[in-house]
Amino acid sequence: MTVQFAVPRRGLPSAASFRRWARGFPGLTLRVVGAREGRLLNKKYRGRDRATNVLSFATGDIVLCDPVVRRESKAQGKTLRAHYAHLVVHGALHLRGHDHRTRAQARKMERQEVRILRRLGFADPYTLE
Repeated sequence: MTVQFAVPRRGLPSAASFRRWARGFPGLTLRVVGAREGRLLNKKYRGRDRATNVLSFATGDIVLCDPVVRRESKAQGKTLRAHYAHLVVHGALHLRGHDHRTRAQARKMERQEVRILRRLGFADPYTLE
């Protein structure tokens, strides 16, 4: 597994942490990007002209947009580390065919995320404490 940082690493989880969170998903490339790259990728591949928190590509790439992840973690009252772990798992589950387009799909995917995150030592990301 490859972890790439296209932003300053200040305050970010370590590459080893990212690898640990994606351990059950071999062959991934995780890339942490800034707002500009995140926006360009989201526009090119999803047709949305804004940065988003996580993008998953069938090639086994997961792109995480640092400014969006930081903003969301603060707004949701979560640690940056916990939110990054959640988004790595979320993105990896997309690569395994999970989706959240319907309410039933979302519930199933969320249960998987919670189960995996609990094993990694994180609380349920959908329950604010």
